[in-house]
Amino acid sequence: MTGWALAAANLATLVLVLALAYRPLGDWMAHVYTSETHTRPERLLYRVAGVNPAGTQTWQAYLRAILLFSAVGIVLLYALQRAQHLLPYSLGLPSIAPDLAFNTAVSFVANTNWQSYSPEQTVGYTVQAAGLGVQMFLSAAVSMAVAVALVRGLAAHATGTVGSFWVDLVRSVTRILLPMALVTAVVLLAGGVIQSWGGFTDVTTVAGGTQSIPGGPVASQEAIKMLGTNGGGFFNANSAHPFENPTPWTNLFQVFLLLVIPVCLTRTLGTMVGDHRAGRVLLWTMVALFLLVYVALTAFELAGAGTAPQLAGGALEGKEQRFGVVGSTLFGTATSGTTGGAANSMHGSYTALGGLMLLLNMMMGEVAPGGAGSGIHAILVMVVIAVFLAALLLGRAPVYLGKRLGVRELKLVSLFILVMPVLALGGLAVSLGIPSVRAGIVAGMGNEGAHGLSEVIYAFVSAAINNGSAFAGLSANTPWLNTSLAVLILLGRFLPIALALALAGSFARQEPTTSASVELPVHRPQFAGLLVAVVLFVALPMFLPYLMLGPLAEGVGR
Repeated sequence: MTGWALAAANLATLVLVLALAYRPLGDWMAHVYTSETHTRPERLLYRVAGVNPAGTQTWQAYLRAILLFSAVGIVLLYALQRAQHLLPYSLGLPSIAPDLAFNTAVSFVANTNWQSYSPEQTVGYTVQAAGLGVQMFLSAAVSMAVAVALVRGLAAHATGTVGSFWVDLVRSVTRILLPMALVTAVVLLAGGVIQSWGGFTDVTTVAGGTQSIPGGPVASQEAIKMLGTNGGGFFNANSAHPFENPTPWTNLFQVFLLLVIPVCLTRTLGTMVGDHRAGRVLLWTMVALFLLVYVALTAFELAGAGTAPQLAGGALEGKEQRFGVVGSTLFGTATSGTTGGAANSMHGSYTALGGLMLLLNMMMGEVAPGGAGSGIHAILVMVVIAVFLAALLLGRAPVYLGKRLGVRELKLVSLFILVMPVLALGGLAVSLGIPSVRAGIVAGMGNEGAHGLSEVIYAFVSAAINNGSAFAGLSANTPWLNTSLAVLILLGRFLPIALALALAGSFARQEPTTSASVELPVHRPQFAGLLVAVVLFVALPMFLPYLMLGPLAEGVGR
């Protein structure tokens, strides 16, 4: 089977399974977030926490709850890492250094899962399971809660409230993520992903030497790593490791896991606001952007500039033979288009223009389809911009789903789209502008010239957009990068959340307009096309100069 035929077959299979999950999962999530009943375990949790499950919060109270909850998570995860040498199942590993522990704690609480370390040589089982694994559930649940709060604001009738964070958090974990992760872990076990507490096993190699092979509770962590669009690997090789991702079908299954919640949340939105056309427009926009990146990335990697790649059928350096070019580009498109951060190949070994597409996918704001929850509030920000522009062109009132878009809403979305580029480019400028810091970064580059700069640009964009993947050529485990990237991750996580919740509160205070004549037809293909154009227009101008110095310069130079 040729590369393009295999790409089409993988894509068709992925579309089929996502289509089968779309309606039942989307409607189930809508039911979860709108149900007025509470299970017995949930009521017990609320009683212990002192939460009134019938209460609702303003957007300010909702935000304060998120910040408090996340701050406690960072402190506890940091303490767990620093005390690792005292914990059971630490595998004899020492305490984690303060700057690395801070970076890791912030990263996992912020759903970024940036890893400046080799997990199997740094983190024991207790920290993996009780620390990192728990935060993968909780950080994904926070993202989903924010998305639901924004959707609730759109659906509200001048209530001024956006729901209860504590109820949304608990339900996201107990009714969605935990049951799905349990089933997923069993499927992964059947596919060959390991699950053990056996520590290291010494084996004799073919050459007669001895090698220590790490084991661990991998399948359980792999399930939430993908479902929650987290990306933190149990092993340094992440989803390229055969213990995490053994076969081509598990590879495709993991891509499905990355996409299923973000995709189905568009159905959830449509159900909660009472207009499924609104959800379908968002879905088709996500699909169009995903296909744009996937087709271009696959074309660049199959073409593979140079004699050796062409003879091999594509640029195979840094890719696993069991996945090939197509299995790698599909995974790469999914992980850079979500907050996934996982990798089944070394992104730094992609062709220059292939690496450009991975960067572009993050620079577009991760809306194709975005993370579990974060994709919805990111693309709704773009919808507000698209509706406002279309209204100006057509002389109509800027109204979306019955909610008027005024000066306040436009200020909020304008700030939202500026957060990531200001953080990424500002952090990059500061780091390269300090001579001693710049010297350390240059020394840590795996490559020189334009490709080395691409590694650094990728790291700062990945941190600011809460992606967590890397080109894998930059040695980022230094005090400066651990600290500065952690700060970018924090700001890149909570500033957009604050702005999205403020937007939700603004919508929630409004009484929906009663006249359909003032609304734009935002359910048609033309609007989806406009929305794609807006996403590209917002992303490209801000980053083009840096792309010209990095991947574009490298690609043209070849």
